[in-house]
Parts: sequence; C-alpha cells; structure tokens
Amino acid sequence: MKSGHSARMPEENSPRSTPQKIPYQELPHLVNADGQYLFCRYWKPAAAPRGLVFVVHGAGEHCCRYDDLAKMLTGINFFVFAHDHVGHGQSEGDRMVVSDFHVFVRDSLQHIDLMKKDHPGIPVFLLGHSMGGAIAILTACERPNDFSGMVLISPLVVASPDVATPIKVFAAKVLNFVLPNLSLGSIDPNVISRNKKEVENYRSDPLVYHGGMKVSFVIQLLNAIAKIERSLPKLFLPILALHGSPDKLCDIRGSYLLMDTAPSQDKTFKVYDEAFHALHKELPDVTTSVFKEIETWIGQRATEEAHQSKQKPL
Repeated sequence: MKSGHSARMPEENSPRSTPQKIPYQELPHLVNADGQYLFCRYWKPAAAPRGLVFVVHGAGEHCCRYDDLAKMLTGINFFVFAHDHVGHGQSEGDRMVVSDFHVFVRDSLQHIDLMKKDHPGIPVFLLGHSMGGAIAILTACERPNDFSGMVLISPLVVASPDVATPIKVFAAKVLNFVLPNLSLGSIDPNVISRNKKEVENYRSDPLVYHGGMKVSFVIQLLNAIAKIERSLPKLFLPILALHGSPDKLCDIRGSYLLMDTAPSQDKTFKVYDEAFHALHKELPDVTTSVFKEIETWIGQRATEEAHQSKQKPL
C-alpha cells in the first residue's frame, strides 16, 4: 500500500532496494539519520482521524504482521502507522543487528514527528509488542508529554531468568568483544502462540528473521532493559498492559514491575492465564478479548482528550 505522504516517497531515480530486491521508489519509506531506508506502512481511516497510533513491532518480525490490529483501529477512525526497524523486514541493515538500541527509539521519534506534522492537534498513542514494548517505553520516556497513552502487549521489561544469570551476562559481554556475530540460538516458533495456524504463519513468513540471535543484539537488549529499569519512574502517561502468564519470551514479571513502578495514575493490567507471547495472534477467544480491550481503551482515552480540549479556554 502506497502512502500519500510525499515527504516519505523517494526520488524517482533512487537505486536503493529492499533486502527482497524491491526498489524503495515503489514503497512508502523514510530515510533515518544514518541514511538507511526504512519500509513504512500506513493504515488510513475512512473518516477524519481521531488520533494517531504508532505500532512498534518486536524482534525478528515486521510491521505488516499487525494488519488485523491496525484495521480494527482504522475501523474506529484512528490513523495507524508503522515501519520495519533497521535490520528487520523490508528495511535496510544487517539482519537483527543494531549499533545501539537507541537507534530504534530515534527512528520511531522521527516517524512520529513526520506524522504529527501532517496531522497536528490530535492525540498520539504508542502500541508496542515484545521488544517493541521496550522501544515504546523508552520512546515515551524520551518525550514524556507527547503521548496520550501507551498499549503494551507482552512487553520486554526484564530479562528472562535463563538469559540473565550473572554468569551468562558476563559471558555475553566477553563474547561481544570477541565474537559479536556468534549466534545464541533462534526463537522457537512454538512459544509464540498456542494457535497452530499462527505458528505456521510465523514459521513460513519470509519477512520474519528465522536465524540465530547474535551476541551483539542480545547485549543491546540487555542495555535496553537496564535503561528501562531506570526510566520507569518517568512514565506518567496512561498505560494498558496485556500479558500471558506462561510467556517464555518476555517474562510477565516485567509487566508487574512496570505496573508497580510507573507513577502513572491511569494504569490497566490484564493477565491471560494460559496464553503465550503474541496475544494478538493467539487462540480466537484470547485475540478477540485483546482486540476488544485495546479498541475500548484507546477509544475512551481519545474521547476524553477530545472532550478536555473542548473545555480548555481559548
């Protein structure tokens, strides 16, 4: 789907192509501060948008996996936008390699600023899943007054116990100097969801990175987790967190820590007892509930904000 935003469309003679060999001139994209081309996706509502929702995808996946969620939000008149992070999907960069985790945050803010310029004066929401939850949290902390709310699906807030033992962290830091590209194993598709169809979709998706997670990338995730822990006291915005209790990829303890630590006066936390990591790609009863929670929560906060702005004296 092409974007109507001329600021994000390339020069006609651009020689740059996606890792899948599609010229960027045929795709909506932005160019980040490092000169890397990032594939963008836009879901535009039929009517004037009530707000903007920036979707932040997780490690190894890509933004087009959020099509169902985005269409639900456009159905209640939100303009949804997203991009593939550096090293992911149809964006440039070595697969799942980033020089510094903050690059993800910086690129997110660049895209958000472009959209706010095109659509001034309406509320902006963040919606992050997994590693995208970590990016959303750090993005909100960097601009505490810019966002009307944040939705987190199974966010990465703390490291899983089997990754974060002191010995393993020390070993990873040593390996990062010696063998930064060493693979530490890939994500098991079976822990993504209990929905076998969704597991197969994930497994067969050519835009999902199915290789091993490199030592250097794990170090960046650990750096992000340490920064999040220091940053949680800055989160005053409304937060909706949704998490499955047996999640093997992002420990639910992180969502509990977030709820206990963030000083926000508007915090909602829903636990799905049997559900796995990708709640928006789970068994139908879970996914239906998750979509309904998000639809209601974002809708209410956008309505409240619109009402408050009408009450403000000119």
